[in-house]
This record gives sequence, structure tokens and C-alpha cells, in this order.
Amino acid sequence: MKRFVIVGGGYGGLTIAQHLLEGSIPDDTMVMLIDRMPFQGLKTEYYALAAGSVADVDLRVAFPSDPRLVITYGEVTDIDLENKLVLLQGQDPISYDWLAIGLGCTDRYHGIEGAEQYSTSIQTFSSSRETYRLLGDVKPYGQVTIVGGGLSGVEVASELRESRPDLNIRILDRGPSILSAFPDKLQGYVSSWFRDHEVEMRGHISLTRLEQGVLYDQGNPIVTDVTVWTAGIQPVSIVQRLNKPKDSQGRLIINKYHQLPDHPEVFIVGDCASLPFSPSAQAAEAQGKQIAEVMFALWNNKTPRLGQIKLKGVLGSLGKKAGFGMMGRRAIRGYVPRVLKSGVLWMSKRHFG
Repeated sequence: MKRFVIVGGGYGGLTIAQHLLEGSIPDDTMVMLIDRMPFQGLKTEYYALAAGSVADVDLRVAFPSDPRLVITYGEVTDIDLENKLVLLQGQDPISYDWLAIGLGCTDRYHGIEGAEQYSTSIQTFSSSRETYRLLGDVKPYGQVTIVGGGLSGVEVASELRESRPDLNIRILDRGPSILSAFPDKLQGYVSSWFRDHEVEMRGHISLTRLEQGVLYDQGNPIVTDVTVWTAGIQPVSIVQRLNKPKDSQGRLIINKYHQLPDHPEVFIVGDCASLPFSPSAQAAEAQGKQIAEVMFALWNNKTPRLGQIKLKGVLGSLGKKAGFGMMGRRAIRGYVPRVLKSGVLWMSKRHFG
């Protein structure tokens, strides 16, 4: 029996599995999904889990139930490309004929001393729950510091402001403004929202080290009770260890079929893949759909024909009643983008891409 093994049940990996199950899988082939958790966690909403405004059960999506899909739970520790093996902690290795690597990302600490040890994360389901615990234990009028003024940092800060109006909240960024990747119009809108809601913003911060309860900006101490790190991502350590060509962000170089060029049986999906746009759930799902199309073509001895991936836009929330985003080149602000983001979440919970 041949095996198509998917490691990682996130947006990309789960989309591959769903689209394969919608088609005709060869009788001599099984599809296997490997994940550490018994469900997909909706990572785009982990900021709300950390802020305590949603329960973790609301961010769980069940994996498909289908006799053609074998689900294995375990911690992937390494991938042996030469021998076509997936290594699992405390379990026998799993061999594959085709492999999709969708293990996601981890925080990038930029070599800052103490950053990993003295900050908390929202990169995984479990780390987001731990962040919720730490934030929930901060006493009234305590200080929360969010490092990184990108989309994740903004969503954590705004959601926490509505969840805990008693806290002092600040965002630190090394650039002059939050949301530096967005147009000035959106930067101004979000900055205005933060000023109205008493969220402190500090730009041109260059952190040199973190200690318990203190961040150092070129030697100047910044006192905090909890530090949430949202200052960049990188592929997980398993991908970092793979001795294959990578881009400047450490993501694996792939061909037009999302394969490793010298290992065409291996597909890379999501945050691990070098793509011409920033990592996102939307990009991972688009890749996942195309990877399934490639497999159906290969199984039917046809040449895959893929179109160009086009993303619809970016949406961000400012609490439960306001939002912002880009739809193509158009900036949108206010209640409408927040409703759109809620609609995307509703579809994600029901396996609609």
C-alpha cells in the first residue's frame, strides 16, 4: 500500500486532506495525517484565546472522518528525506511515498538575549493557553508589553484592551509606527483607535535583552509584568535542520508544483514554503488545494496545470466591533472588515475554504 503522508494538520495540511478526499484516491494508496493535536487549531484567532475573549473549544476544528484517511497523533521530531521516513517521538518511524510538510512556524527572536525565556507566545495552541494564564494572573493596573507592532501584535493588544480594561497595555516596535507593512491610512486609523483606548505605542525600540519583568532598549529599562512576543516568525526547527536551499527567511525553496526540486515526492505547504507573499492561512489553503490537484494529475498520468495563486486580501480586528484590512489595493476600516473577518472564521470552522 502506498502512502501520502501529511505532517501538520493546520490550514495547508488539512486543505490537502480535504481536497484529496473530495476526489478519487487510488485503491492502492492511503492518505495519512500526522499531528500532535486531535483537532486543527484556528491559529488566526489565537490572539483572542490569549486575551481570554474566546474559549479554546471555539477554536477547534475536527479532522475529517473518512475510511480513506488515517490520522496519527504524535510529535514529529525529524524527517529523513533520503530514506523517506517521518520520525516520531516514542513511536516507530513512518515511511512515505509522497510527503507534504506543513509544520508551520515558530517565533523569531532575532538573537535577543532572554527573549525566548522571558516572553510568552501565541504561535501554538498550548502556548496561547499559557499566555492566557499569564495575562489572566496580572493584577488590576498591571503592565502588559507586546513586542512587535504587526498584525498579530495589534490584534492581541486590541482584544486584550476589551477583555481587560483595567490593564496598562503597550506595544513596542523597532520601526517608527505600528503596521509598517500597511498603507499610511490604515496605520493612522489603528493608531487613532489605540490612542482612544489608551494603548501606549512606542516606536524606534531596539531591544538588546530581556530579564524577568524588564526589557532593555539599548540599556534603558522598560518594566513589565508580562511580555507577549509577536516580533516575527520563522519555520519550525525541523525545517531549519533540513539541508536544502532556503530563502532569506529560512523557508524552503520550491518549484511551481510546490515540490522540493530534488525531491519531487515532497511538497512544502504554508509557513515552511518560500512564496512571493507573506505567510498566511489564505496562502496555505491555496497551496493545499493545488497540491491535491498535482497529486490527482500524477495518479492519472497527466501533467499538472496550475494557475497563479491570487490572495483576496488581509483582514485584522480591533476588538469585536472594529477592524481594518486590504482588499486588493483598497484599504477598508471600521465595522465592515470586522464582520468580514467573522465570516471567514465561520467558514473555517465548517471546512469552507
